[in-house]
Parts: sequence; C-alpha cells; structure tokens
Amino acid sequence: MSEGDQIRIDVVGTPDAGELLTLRRAAFVSEAQIFNDPNIPALTQTLEELVVDLQSEDVVTLGAWQGHRLIGSIRVGIEDDKATIGRLAVAPDQQGQGIGTQLLFAVLAYLPEDTREVWVFTGQNSKHNIALYNKAGYEHQFDQVAGDLTYAYLRKVLEAGAIVDDEDDVEDVAVRGEN
Repeated sequence: MSEGDQIRIDVVGTPDAGELLTLRRAAFVSEAQIFNDPNIPALTQTLEELVVDLQSEDVVTLGAWQGHRLIGSIRVGIEDDKATIGRLAVAPDQQGQGIGTQLLFAVLAYLPEDTREVWVFTGQNSKHNIALYNKAGYEHQFDQVAGDLTYAYLRKVLEAGAIVDDEDDVEDVAVRGEN
C-alpha cells in the first residue's frame, strides 16, 4: 500500500450517516444472499435509526477512510464491562485487503478500561466472517436461533488494563486521525 493509499480510522459522526448507511447496505448484500434473506437488520435500518445509534453514548462506530471515501466500518455497543461488536462492513471492492481486521483491532483502543470481554456474532453460515474473528482471537461460544437464522456468538477475553492491538502485520493505518 503506497503512502497515498493510507487508511485512516476514526469515529464516524452523524454528518457521515448517509455514507455509512450506503456502505453497510453494499457490504451486507452478500450476507443477505448467503441466508436468502433481504431483511437482515443491516439492510433494513433507516437513516433516522442510524443517526440515533450514532448519537448513543453506549455505542462507538469507527470508519476506515481512504482519502474522503468511507471504505469500512465497525460498531461496538458497550454495556458495563462487556462490549459487543456488530455491523463490521467493508466496501465490496475493498474486501480481502485486511480492512476488516484493522477495524477489529482498532476498536479495542476505544473501549473503556474496565472492559473485560468483547463479543461478536455473525450468521452461522458466514464461514469467512467466523474465520476472520477466529484469526483476531475470538473463540466460538454458542449458536442461537433467531427466526430463520442461526447466529454464531464468539468472545474475546481481554486482560485487565491490557487492551492492545496485538496484530503484528497491520500496516499503513492511522488511528484516530493521526498520521
């Protein structure tokens, strides 16, 4: 990746809600196809619902920008000492380049210090997603049926006070707008 291609990871604010909604819809079409269900939450969320989510004090949404383009995002909900990752999305033309992995590790720096565990869930048939989470240190805990879908729940236990990015091969990333 050349210097001009550097990815910047930073908090997504309400001014970027429309672009975030577009990114998520583009990225989650493949999930809808895997499950033959166009009504998955990432595809049915309205702009108004997204704005409310972005303004929530218990939610952090990060975006990965290449220049002025939003090419990836991740959402984490925080409750007590637990964080739940959701809606990890990468633009279809940018998938397979490590952006999702970069976001998974970058989000750890935005968690409260007392966070003890991070959960993530994905469709049980989303083998690529499960492999990505396993590679980032998340371990399968259980499956849960919700309507016609079965979700796999994975967890990463954090060491007290040691929320660090342990991904050695993440390069060319500016976190929190730093260069």
